[in-house]
Amino acid sequence: MLHDLDLADLKSRGLLAFRECLTNYVASDCFTSLTVETRKLKADLAAVKYCLIIKGNRINVRKYESEIDYSADVEKTFERFKQGAVKDYRAKFPIESGMSHVEARILDLVAKLHPEIFLNLDNYCANNRNCLDETISAFDREIQFYIAYLEHIAKIKQAGLKFCYPQIAVTSKKIHNYEGFDLALAYKLISEESPVVCNDFFLKDKERIIVVSGPNQGGKTTFARTFGQLHYIAGLGCPVPGSRAQLFMFDKLLTHFEKEESINNLRGKLQDDLIRIYDILNQATSNSIIVMNEIFFDYHH
Repeated sequence: MLHDLDLADLKSRGLLAFRECLTNYVASDCFTSLTVETRKLKADLAAVKYCLIIKGNRINVRKYESEIDYSADVEKTFERFKQGAVKDYRAKFPIESGMSHVEARILDLVAKLHPEIFLNLDNYCANNRNCLDETISAFDREIQFYIAYLEHIAKIKQAGLKFCYPQIAVTSKKIHNYEGFDLALAYKLISEESPVVCNDFFLKDKERIIVVSGPNQGGKTTFARTFGQLHYIAGLGCPVPGSRAQLFMFDKLLTHFEKEESINNLRGKLQDDLIRIYDILNQATSNSIIVMNEIFFDYHH
């Protein structure tokens, strides 16, 4: 990773700082000693050889005793009789599926044949369980998410929809977004070759609340999701749907969307909604964002 970062012409303050952090970590005594230990252990494991004697449903494992491999000689001898491509009967083991119980048992027996090497492996794992720097570990997870997000929105961009890096307000609560849209719905509609409707919104001066009303299937829930998505995605440092945006750096994003009644709590829908909203208001601060969708909606007397 450090080699690739050294070759890159970095401009971002964050990436420059991360490269410096990584450089210091790689040069540390902890990492250099870990590198030496890892290389030695890999070399020891690569030198492990053993033989399997398979008879019926029984497998014997013993040490390798310089047995001769006649595979190449056999292939050479019968090469003259080859008549075009033939079916390959060799078993192909999936790489990422993990070991079967048979493979695991064979490995246990191999470990008994080479106890010192496998004891060193156990000690290596135990001693270096927490060797990875927390900053590097977090970067590794987060950069994969960020790249996956950029790949995800690339298809949406190709359809002509816009993304931008929003201005982030820490104190001012004036917010706006132009040509915004629901990310999940847009991806679905583009896949179906259907049009995507974009929306603008803004809050200025002392405005703090947006109330959306309208008929069923009019886009109220979609707008509510869009509003929450924009702030959450912006908080992750990712580009957001829209041509231009300014969003507030919230401390909590709290939501209330309609859910089915639970037969376990014996509460009616209205009572359940009131309890959920009470919970939300108890958690909220003056810097929180609350998205409520269809509260006190469709109750019958």
